[in-house]
This record gives sequence, C-alpha cells and structure tokens, in this order.
Amino acid sequence: MDYTQIRYELQGRVATVTLNRPERLNAWTPVMAREFRQAMERANDDPQVRAVIITGAGRGFCAGVDMGALEGMTETGKTESAGFEPLDEHARADFQHPMTWLPSIGKPVIAAVNGAAAGLGFALLLFCDLRFASSEAAFVTSFSRRGLVAEHGTSWMLTRLVGHSRAIDLMFSSRKVGAEEAYRIGLADRVVNRDRLLEEAQAYAQDLAESVSPRSLQIMKRQLWDALFVDLATSIEEADREMKLSLQSADFKEGVAHFLEKRPPRFAGYRPSGLAGSRTS
Repeated sequence: MDYTQIRYELQGRVATVTLNRPERLNAWTPVMAREFRQAMERANDDPQVRAVIITGAGRGFCAGVDMGALEGMTETGKTESAGFEPLDEHARADFQHPMTWLPSIGKPVIAAVNGAAAGLGFALLLFCDLRFASSEAAFVTSFSRRGLVAEHGTSWMLTRLVGHSRAIDLMFSSRKVGAEEAYRIGLADRVVNRDRLLEEAQAYAQDLAESVSPRSLQIMKRQLWDALFVDLATSIEEADREMKLSLQSADFKEGVAHFLEKRPPRFAGYRPSGLAGSRTS
C-alpha cells in the first residue's frame, strides 16, 4: 500500500508507523489521519505483527493539527481527525472514537516520542499502551493557547496518568514539559537518548513479539483498559473466566512446554472474534 504522509515498516514481528511530514513537524492533516488509521488497521489484521511502534520523522513526533486545517475548522466547526468507524463494532463505546480507538488494537502499541508532541499529537500518545521518550522530547497540551478545550478524551486519560492536579496544570498552562519531568510525573514510561530511541523501542517490542504469548497480551490489554471502567468484583469475575479459557489454550501448553524443555517459546498467535476492547472474545 502506498502512503504519502506516513511510513509503514515491518521488522521481524514489529510494525513501525512513522508520521512523515518532517518539514511540518508531522502536523496532522486529514490525509495523515486516513493513512494512519489504515496503517494501524493493517498492523492489527496482520498475523505476522505482534507489536506496533508509532513515531515521527525528523525532529518532531506530532505538532498537532496543521494550522491550515485549524484555520479551516473556524469555518465549519468540524474536526477533520474525526469521522472514522470503530475498528471493532463490538468494542465498548469508549473505544470507538477518534484517538480512543487505539486501545481496541489487539496488540501492544508503543509511542516512541522523538520530539515535540503537541495538541492532537499529545492526545495520540495518551491512548498508546506505553510511551518511550527521547531525551529531547517535549510534551505540550496547547489547547488553552489556541482557544480550544481538551479534545478526544485527553482530560480523562491525562488525569489517570499523572493525577488530577498535574493534569490541571498541564491543561491550564499549556506549558512545555521536558522528557525528564514527563518521566517523573508518569507521562513517559522510559527516557532514552534520541539516537537510541527507536532501537530501545524496537528491542522492547521485539522481546514481546518473540517471548510472550500474543493471546495473553491481547486479553491482558483488554483487562487493563477495562479496569479503568469497572469495579474490583467485575474485574475478578472477568479474570476468573479468562483464566479458565487460558488453561485450555495452545499458548498455555506451549508456555509450560518451553519452560520445562528450556527452549525459546513458539507461541501460535491469537485472533479471536473481537479486538482488545471487545466483550465477545
């Protein structure tokens, strides 16, 4: 498939989706939105792929919506990043909106934040499963300085990552947060030198792809995102149900066998009827 504003690369079992408008710090456009969605759906549907990395070309991760597109929105009042159908119609409604559909991807999604992440780019990384940051990364909500509000569930997710008062600080002030502060407050999970960012993210993703049951990852991802919405009793009931199914799975048999035989695992992979946010798998 040909793309004009992203790149899609497969290395081993890891797909890397690169936002590719470096001259504009990968500012978001309707074309990029469509291509990004297509690439993520491609990675999700490919049984060869077991983890996905999202990053940006050049100096930026994503500088938010392209200012030309923002100017056009004053005429229509519409957000051009919206309008997608959910990846999985069985996913909970929370995971069927622009940006919030990322948790419905049935594989680990890692943001490799190489530079500035602002506005919609900030929202994008919040709904990834993990965030690796370059030492030169910068995080900016931007909304208050553009006369906008917290979009795409940003206020909900940011509060859960960094806490209520820190989220208020970042939203109200739109101040720039460096990589070390992002790590300290829980916005970034790792900080590495810029020239090693993709290497570190790839190594982590490849380890997941080669050493961990994809069935376990898919179900645990759903459990962890669902845990944001349900009480403890419901979470335990779901875990009990899934544990019984796990004990009957090929990946459980392989997990025991490779441990006893002291060899690398050969997990078969997993594609149930629903995705990570599905209640039908």
